[in-house]
Amino acid sequence: MLKHELQQERPKPRPQEEPQVYLRRHLRFGWWSLLIFLTLGIVLESLHGFKVGAYLNVSNSTRRLLWTLAHAHGTALALVHIAFGVTANYLTAWVGRTRAFASVSLMAASILLPGGFFLGGLVIYAGDPGLGILLVPLGAIFLFLAVLFCARATGKLKIKN
Repeated sequence: MLKHELQQERPKPRPQEEPQVYLRRHLRFGWWSLLIFLTLGIVLESLHGFKVGAYLNVSNSTRRLLWTLAHAHGTALALVHIAFGVTANYLTAWVGRTRAFASVSLMAASILLPGGFFLGGLVIYAGDPGLGILLVPLGAIFLFLAVLFCARATGKLKIKN
């Protein structure tokens, strides 16, 4: 009887909250963004290989740094999406707003962080990044929140076999 009561206490997830929805969403987002940011890496290597001045000149070192950061953060966050999808799929009892908020926060971070670095490098002002760099701290906050909610969920819930 106690087992039956415990099962009734846990809210049944709505169809849009099923673990497979998060698995599919984050695997798709992760693999496609991995392709995009690996392509950016190839483009940056090509700019370096062909000695393009707009990328390699000393006066453009800020651009080179910011675009490298965009590539690195985007690639790493793509892998985090894949891990998040698998994690959300295994933590079947993690339902409700915290999982949805973590999902949306991770998506926002994956756009704002690399996007801010890339936009900050498009136009540079005497060695300073452009206004796009202002997106980076906001993206970092969203990433922090996504990881916090995910970490908290892993400590409190049972993992399905």
